[in-house]
Amino acid sequence: MERSNQTSYDPSIIRAQMRVEDFKFRGQGISQERLKDIKKALHTFHTLETMAANIYKFQLTRDPSELNLQLITAMCNEMTHIQDFQVKLCEYGWRPSKLRWAYWIVGFVIGFGSRLLGPRAVLKTAIWLEKKAVHHYGELLKGIDWDDDLRKIIEGDGSDEDGHVSRWQRLLESS
Repeated sequence: MERSNQTSYDPSIIRAQMRVEDFKFRGQGISQERLKDIKKALHTFHTLETMAANIYKFQLTRDPSELNLQLITAMCNEMTHIQDFQVKLCEYGWRPSKLRWAYWIVGFVIGFGSRLLGPRAVLKTAIWLEKKAVHHYGELLKGIDWDDDLRKIIEGDGSDEDGHVSRWQRLLESS
């Protein structure tokens, strides 16, 4: 995802405010082919964000360190992304993937495994994860004809992922 498209997003905002008028039913007047692409992409976003939140959750230790504070912040941010995509799935009349549990398990394995290897492994795993997320967001933004509201949410969530890469790289360099 190119940074030039993301200049209006503030990475210090972890949970964006939502209002009742932000919710609406979607999908009317859209071709079946386009709806199929949107559904597949929303399922992808939702399941990968589930995995990311679990990676961070299982990387946490009880140590009151800067790393753990940043992991909590990142986990919370990823949880808002899960909510973003679950809400959009519901607005279209869809449900999350029945296979999302598998991504929960993958998140546990990667998160707990990297935690066992120590703080540098946690940071390297987080950087790898977020770089993959930035790539996925960019590809799915380019490849699908999104409505403006949904595009804005995806761009904002993608910008968060880009901010996570920078945060994890700074922590790794200072460790």
